[in-house]
Amino acid sequence: MTDSDATGRTGDSDGTQRGRRGRRDIVVPMRLYKTITVFSTLIAVVSVVLGFVFLDAATLQVSALRAVVAGALGALGIGVADGLLSTALAVVGLSIIAFGAVVYTLGTRFRAQGMGKSQEDSGEDSNNG
Repeated sequence: MTDSDATGRTGDSDGTQRGRRGRRDIVVPMRLYKTITVFSTLIAVVSVVLGFVFLDAATLQVSALRAVVAGALGALGIGVADGLLSTALAVVGLSIIAFGAVVYTLGTRFRAQGMGKSQEDSGEDSNNG
């Protein structure tokens, strides 16, 4: 039997709610789980490093990346003020870091067949004292 709380979400009659934070695990075969875990972690790490390289280029006037970007824009005949270039590099860097965080977060939604649910989602009490 389920009941509804003030927010319209349904839960069990004992008051616990399923998916109270909206977390939904996706069960996949072990091989796919390993692949997803490896590549989501790899993409996240590379994104964070690359994002910080862009943030470094945004804050330092002597950055190699900044010189390459300014040179490429100059070769195209586009003159960009230093403040605008710094802002653009910072926005790109933060966007890359955010992308890596989203990929990693989505990668953690998967679990392999036979893996137990996390402790916070299970209805079992802990026997740890």
